[in-house]
Parts: sequence; C-alpha cells; structure tokens
Amino acid sequence: MPNFHPRADLATHEVANQPEALGDLSLMADPAFGEAIASAFARLAEADNSLDQSAITAQKAHLNAFGAQAGRENMRELGRLADENTPKLNAFNARGQRIDEIEFHPAWHDLMALGLKGGVSSRAWTHPAGGHITHGALMSMMAWTDGGVCCPISMTYAVASVLGDHDWTREEWLPRVTTNDYDPRVLPAADKTAAIMGMAMTEKQGGSDLRANSTRATALDADTVELTGHKWFCSAPMCDAFLTLAYEDAGLSCFLVPRWKPDGSRNPMEIQRLKNKMGDRSNASSEIEYRGAWARRVGEPGRGIATIIIMAHHTRYDCITGSAAAMRKAVIMAANHVAQRTAFQRKLIDQPLMRGVLADLALESEAALALAMRVGVSFDAAATNAHEAALSRVLTPIAKYWICKRQPGVITEALECFGGIGFVEEVGMARLYRTAPLNAIWEGSGNVIALDIQRALGDETIAAAFDAEIARIGEDIASVKPLTDWIAENKDADPRLFAERAAIVFSADALPAGPIRDAYITLRLMAPSHLWGANASQIDCDLLVDRAVGWV
Repeated sequence: MPNFHPRADLATHEVANQPEALGDLSLMADPAFGEAIASAFARLAEADNSLDQSAITAQKAHLNAFGAQAGRENMRELGRLADENTPKLNAFNARGQRIDEIEFHPAWHDLMALGLKGGVSSRAWTHPAGGHITHGALMSMMAWTDGGVCCPISMTYAVASVLGDHDWTREEWLPRVTTNDYDPRVLPAADKTAAIMGMAMTEKQGGSDLRANSTRATALDADTVELTGHKWFCSAPMCDAFLTLAYEDAGLSCFLVPRWKPDGSRNPMEIQRLKNKMGDRSNASSEIEYRGAWARRVGEPGRGIATIIIMAHHTRYDCITGSAAAMRKAVIMAANHVAQRTAFQRKLIDQPLMRGVLADLALESEAALALAMRVGVSFDAAATNAHEAALSRVLTPIAKYWICKRQPGVITEALECFGGIGFVEEVGMARLYRTAPLNAIWEGSGNVIALDIQRALGDETIAAAFDAEIARIGEDIASVKPLTDWIAENKDADPRLFAERAAIVFSADALPAGPIRDAYITLRLMAPSHLWGANASQIDCDLLVDRAVGWV
C-alpha cells in the first residue's frame, strides 16, 4: 500500500529494519520472464518456417509497453482495492423488478480496462504471429495486478477459439470479443463498443461429470431454444454472453446464452447468489438458474462437450500462465523483502539457509514460466505443424497438472520468508496464498487432469507426437534419459505419477541449455528433496538469487 512520508520516529521507538515494498517494475526486465518468452519465440521459429519476424518484433514491443504499465505499483494497489471491495449482487431494483446486475468497485473496472484495452484477450486472434505466446505473457503480467480480473479476460480470450469456427458466431460475436476495448455498461451487446464472454457448465449433482447435467433445452426453431435448469458455478456472471451445456433430443449440446434476448428484453438467467470464496474475491462467481432463457446452439447437436472443450483447452493455458506468474510474483516479493531485512547482523538474503530456500523457489518459478511459454508455442505452431498440434493436446494438461499444483507450495514457503509480517494482509502475500489453490481446481482438478492426459494418449496421433518429443528430449539432454525411457515404457503407470514425471521432463526441456536447466535437473531429478531449499548446496544459488533481485 503506497504511503506519503510516513512517520518513522515515534514516541517510543524508531521504525527501522523494515524493508520497502516493491515500487514500479518493468515486468519484462525480469530475466526469467524475458528469457522464457525469447526462448518460446525461438522455438516457434523452428516449428514454423513461415513466421514473420517483423511481427514477432512488434509482439515484443507490445509486451515491453504492457509490462511497464502492468508492473506499476498503483496497478497492484488497484488489485488490492478490487479484492477488498468485493462485488455486490443487485438482483432487484428499488421497485422490485428483476435486474440481476453486479456492482463492482471502480478499481475492478480500471483493471479490466487495462487488460482488455491492452489486448490480453484479443491479441492472439488479431495478431496471430506468435499471438498465443504473447497472450500467455500478457496474462502472466496481468496476474501481477489481480487474479480475479484474469478470469473474465481469460474466458473472453478462450471463447474466440469456438466462435471463429461457426458462421453466425464468427459474424455476430467474434468481432465483439476481439475488440481492444472495455464497455461495462449493462446493455445488449449490439449497443456496446465491446463484449466479454464466459462459460457456465458445472451443476450441483455433477461437478466435473458434465454428462450428469440436468439443464434442458426446449426447441423454439432449428437452432434456438429455451433453457430451464441451474448452474452451480457461473464465474463472472456480468459477462455479455455465456457458452453453456444443456440436453436436447440429440443429446448434450452447447448453446450461447446472451444476457439480452434478440428483442432487447432481459434474458431470464437469474443470479441466485454470489459465492463467498476463500480467494479470488474480486471476481464474482455465482449460482444461476435458467428460467426459459433464450439461447442459440453452437456446434453440432449432441456434441456439446466436444464443442466447449476447445474453449476449456485455452482456459487451461491461462491456468498455467496465471499460476506461473503468481509463483514468480511471490518469489520476487520474498526476495525483495529478505534483501533489505537484517537478522543476526547480516542481511537475510546473505544467510545461507535463506539463500538456499530462495534459490530453490526461484528455480521452480523459472521452470514454470519456461514451461508455460512452451505450451504457448504449441498453440501458435498448431496451424502449420501437425506435430505441435497433436502435442498441444497432451502437453497442456501435463503443464496444468504440475504448475498449478506447485503454486501453493511455492507461495507458502515465500510467505514464510517474510516471517510474521507475511501473515499480515497489507503485505499482499495473504491474498496470493488464499488464491493459490484455485487453478488446480479450475478447468479440472488433479485426478481429472491426470486421467485426461491418459485419454489424450489413447489417440494414436497424439501418442506418436508425445513419444517423438520424449525421445528427442532424452537424446538432447542425456541426464534425463533414464526418466524419458521410463515415461516411454510406462504410459499405463499411475496417472498422477506419470503426469508428474512427464512435467519434470518437459520443464527441463523448456529451460534453455545452461546453468538454470542444470540446476533444475539436479534438484528435481538427481538430488530431490521433499522441502524447499533442503538440498540447495548442490546448485548455484547466487545465480538464481541474483536473477530474482537484480532487476527490481
């Protein structure tokens, strides 16, 4: 929290040995982040010979500009304000008429404008050369401000992957969600300068088992229906439209539900309540009921899961980038604190045990960023490279499983680096801590994702791409070959163990050859420990710590 000339000379004592918080940052100056992005663009150039390098130069310039903007201290302050001043449901107006509107603090709207005007949701589609890598980098930088706003921005990015595949959505809705603007007004989408979109799939009785849904679609004509039913989790219910699942005669289908009917009246999608969540509080998550809500089918009848999973594939990418960014933010905050705090006549950062812990955490955050950007490569290369297209289907859940599960542990240990003050709300670590488990649950919890990896490998094309990549990594990095051999021979192993080991291999490969990769292989393969920093004497701690504090 910024302060103007606070008093340090108090009546009973002088305030000393209290580190200054992070100030304005240019996020692309972080060597871990910058090198992960540069490595991803270089890998993409190898996979796609037609890549326009001038377009990549433009992407990098955009990232530099956005990183300087999103890294400002006042943007993190907006995140705090949005989180502490939670959304409010106004189900009715003063006259008792139903409106189902969400009221947000101005800080929320400021951050939404930052992200949407900055192209976080649109740039992958409007600037497709390296667009998904760029999107992942933008989303990572947006996560430094507040995780809550990332949810609707992510869904607006991801929904474009579905809208572009169908004539009527491509013409009517795709231009609205790929416009670099933010229009918070509660109006029909046709009357706004831009739109945001979400999804509503989960029901009380089904959870991840989407085929247990009970929402019914009653036909109005060949493509339009009325929906009756509920959704237990509808995140960001203030969006202009949603993709949702409901049963019709042909089976479970995907439908687009706008907030307004074609005649301009409010669509009866009633918000029953907002969730009281442990974290991610700035974002409104709700329970809704469809009471004859107007909707139009997207995709083939009875193929709803196959349609909406395309969107979910892209939101999983954002679970990865958001978790990697939160880990890096926590490490940088901890490093900044211990670099200024003195204990036992030495700076904390110079105490060997603290230095080892910090180096281990920094190593994990660097590997997470590198793997996240590697997933982005597979998204960008998919259009021209069949190998990368197939690999993306299995690499994305592998990275999602691992990185999202590593996030809570990293943030817990980073919080401990602060000591007691880390447990105090004003420092900002508590907000990171409360939100840390979310991405491991969102878009499929651990068991669902582990099984999805196995399901993907049941496809011969995907399995062939995976096998080829694992074999290549084993040949390129001799020290991981015993593990790549195990992976190649044990696809039917315990799904969670298989996911973990595959993620470690892909993380090592995503890191550029050199001392950071060597350190990762040492601590994650050769001499692993169960707790952070326990074996850090095996690696070059100075390099990793310097990369965490040298750019701040």
